[in-house]
Amino acid sequence: MILYEYPLHERVRTLLRLEHLFRRVDVLQQSAQAEHHHFALITLFELMDVATRQDLKSETLKELERQRQGFIAFRGNPAVAESALDAVLEETERAFAALSQQQGRIGQSLQENEWLMAIRSRANIPGGTCEFDLPAYYAWQHLPQQQRQTDLLRWMSVFAPLASSVELLLRLLRDAGSTRKLQAVNGAYQQQLTGKTYQLLRLRIDGALGLVPEITGHRLMVSVRFMQPDAEWRMTPSADDVPFEMTLCA
Repeated sequence: MILYEYPLHERVRTLLRLEHLFRRVDVLQQSAQAEHHHFALITLFELMDVATRQDLKSETLKELERQRQGFIAFRGNPAVAESALDAVLEETERAFAALSQQQGRIGQSLQENEWLMAIRSRANIPGGTCEFDLPAYYAWQHLPQQQRQTDLLRWMSVFAPLASSVELLLRLLRDAGSTRKLQAVNGAYQQQLTGKTYQLLRLRIDGALGLVPEITGHRLMVSVRFMQPDAEWRMTPSADDVPFEMTLCA
């Protein structure tokens, strides 16, 4: 099964992009190859572009606090396991404390590293990080693997409080959804959204079907159209009835 996720709220869109970048850099920095460490740095620069947004830190702290207050409201509810509630409350409070204690905008300290900023400015130019453009960077790529990994971990550590918060908020959101088995008649499905304000749509489809879902949605409606790629990956609408699973997370 292939899982597709579609944000129904701009804040969730940002969280998903951050999660995508954190996962990518984690895989790349574990590699022994200097080329992979280069792309880990490129991903770090992408993280800086997203994470240094002025309102990101305050918005994330507000959402953590909203979640905390929501969990506190479950105190004394006989249907809720106190131990599980205490564990998630502690995790939420720990994430809030770590992020709130971080001074300034997230990743701001990296912008003061002239060497990193020189690489960042050249990385936007096709082939701009060649050895004749950035000899010091070329020398860094020839350092022992462990030293490069230590540097990458040190630079990425400034994002650690944000990464923990993103992971927690998305996990809580995903856990709040309920899954339904559905069928797209003639390759299309549409649903009105009433009763709740949903923030995330999760769709699973059997990869063996060879179909790609095109999802559109907002707070009032979601629509899915299953597309069939040809050999050149040009998409045409499928006319088949397509079984799939959908989870709406509020």
